[in-house]
Amino acid sequence: MYNEKKVEKGEATFFQSRNARFQNPFLYSKSERLKEFLRIEKLNSRVKNKCLHISVNPSQSDRLILSDDIIKKEIQNFMDEMGYGKQPYFVYKHQDLDRVHFHIVSSRIDRHTGKKINDSNERHRVQKFVKELNEKYQLNQKSNQEKVDFHFSPHSRNIKQSLEKLFYHLNRSKEIQSKEMYEKALKLFNVEVRKSGRGHIVVVTDDLGEPIRYPIRLSKFKNRPEFFAVKESVENEKVLKTTQRKIIKPDKSLLKELIWQSIRYKGVDTPEKKLKLKKKSKKKYRRRM
Repeated sequence: MYNEKKVEKGEATFFQSRNARFQNPFLYSKSERLKEFLRIEKLNSRVKNKCLHISVNPSQSDRLILSDDIIKKEIQNFMDEMGYGKQPYFVYKHQDLDRVHFHIVSSRIDRHTGKKINDSNERHRVQKFVKELNEKYQLNQKSNQEKVDFHFSPHSRNIKQSLEKLFYHLNRSKEIQSKEMYEKALKLFNVEVRKSGRGHIVVVTDDLGEPIRYPIRLSKFKNRPEFFAVKESVENEKVLKTTQRKIIKPDKSLLKELIWQSIRYKGVDTPEKKLKLKKKSKKKYRRRM
């Protein structure tokens, strides 16, 4: 469901599938794709970790060599090597971090026997496959953890994407526990989040705190500073509630008129109607006399 939500947000796309009941399961609803694994899980309720979820993260230099077709082929080879080649699995292509990566989702329960697929020495087998892949395509042997440059200048390109990366890393930092700590961390990179109207703007500054780029509204970012994002959403909610109260508040004179109209419509006796009925009853009584 994590991957399905990414697709719904436009941060991921369907990439590849194998061994599913349907030829193209991505043409159906997410509930149908979920059923693909739920029916297999019913075969063995004793297995605790039923889901297989693997992230494939080629570096930007690797992507110059590895096309989508090659990655599809090597993912199939990888699943065969790990013992999941005959299992149904889905692959999602993510682009939410400005670096293309892939997520493989499958089941650890064999769909034919109901037994748990052997996962002994799993880490060693993965490392062996990656090493052979590097040699096969002569990929960069350096660490896949690419250095991210957070040095902002008036000439920096893709400033919005770089800021989102910075927010992403700071949001995951366990050391930052308050808004004040978050602001100090941002200032280390010459970045400030300032109040503007009902929302906030993100400003890149020089060492003296003077803006060197046009500010960007915080609402434009997908990955936002955690403490500021929470505060802004709470403020928006208060504004919405206040607006709703103003809209719902009735006009007393109009309400009174509506009540009288409803009384007349339903035939409930009003003072005027009671007086008329009283006069009619007296006339009838006199005629009888």
